[in-house]
Amino acid sequence: MTKKNLSILDISLTSGGAEKVISLLLKELIKDYNVTLFLFYNEIHFDIPKEVNTVIFNKKGPKQPVHLKFFHAISFLFKYNKMLRKEKIQYAISFLAFPNLVNGILSIFNPSIKMFVSERGFPSDNTTSKLSLYISKVFYPMLYNRCYKLFSNSEYINQDLKKNFGIKIPMEVIYNPIDLPENTIDPKKYQEHTNTLKVINVGSINTRKNQEMIIKALSSLSSNGFNLTILGDGPLKENLKELSEKYNIEDKVELKGKVKNVNEHLVKSDCFVLSSYTEGFPNALLEAIAAGLPSISTNCLSGPLELLNNNEDVDIMQGSFYKAKYGILVNNNDVEGLTKALNYLKENPTELEKYSQLSLIRAKEYELGSIYAKFNQFIIN
Repeated sequence: MTKKNLSILDISLTSGGAEKVISLLLKELIKDYNVTLFLFYNEIHFDIPKEVNTVIFNKKGPKQPVHLKFFHAISFLFKYNKMLRKEKIQYAISFLAFPNLVNGILSIFNPSIKMFVSERGFPSDNTTSKLSLYISKVFYPMLYNRCYKLFSNSEYINQDLKKNFGIKIPMEVIYNPIDLPENTIDPKKYQEHTNTLKVINVGSINTRKNQEMIIKALSSLSSNGFNLTILGDGPLKENLKELSEKYNIEDKVELKGKVKNVNEHLVKSDCFVLSSYTEGFPNALLEAIAAGLPSISTNCLSGPLELLNNNEDVDIMQGSFYKAKYGILVNNNDVEGLTKALNYLKENPTELEKYSQLSLIRAKEYELGSIYAKFNQFIIN
């Protein structure tokens, strides 16, 4: 049977969540399609299967002056359109806002190509300014609606797109996949009571991820009972160092920066904390669950409620926490609630063991093969 020609478009293949999803899907897509990966810029963090035809439109990285980026945006349109026709692409999939808008524009000139767009963040809460939100309100309905279908990684994203951005094309939710790691935590390890709870957080260090919340919570706890490792980099890294020093817990907080093998650090920890104000679908939380880590997360939009409580609504009192089906939920930026949740897990090793077991069970539902099967049906149906 002749394979059909499919392409994926993104800005780059840096270490973000959408890029991680692309890297995983590529491993399965090459079994069923002739795959071309189009990247606007030459920044590649993840491995690309050798069977993938990779086309990079600009050999430099994306960190360039604004006027050059504007010029590049115009040139990308022409280059991408030319390559779609040259490679005889039948299914063209884009990830993230700008590539999605490009797909929307080129759908006008390529009606025979089925254009798919993928929204990865909560749209109403994922804009950098009022101007950005205004542009989204104008161009999302104008261009997304020209495409064939849309998929996101959260029910709440689709609801927001429909209600606040006027998206009318068919939409589905396809959760992020994960390669289940070979190295996982043995839940029985929590039967041995430990004097120190090793807490870990993974993510860019910025306002949205709100790692300050974790440091403030740890400052309220016994200084000998906890330590914190943060994997990731970002503009607020120095701020976190200064905050740790302010609370005299700098010896309990380790900022490791970007690392290649996140799982290696997860399995050496005791508890994962997601402190974000907002998410699209938190890959870091999913990876922690897959490693067998008990997890605490803010009940932010979107993803944690779906991952940790089957998307069943919860009512969390301020200053407290909620024992969900697969982890613990706290309110956004509720330092007191996080403090109590951390202390609860430390004082109850049987709960740590229980949530570790449940994490391993839950992760299997997001295994790459299972998610890809849904994704492939979404494409061909």
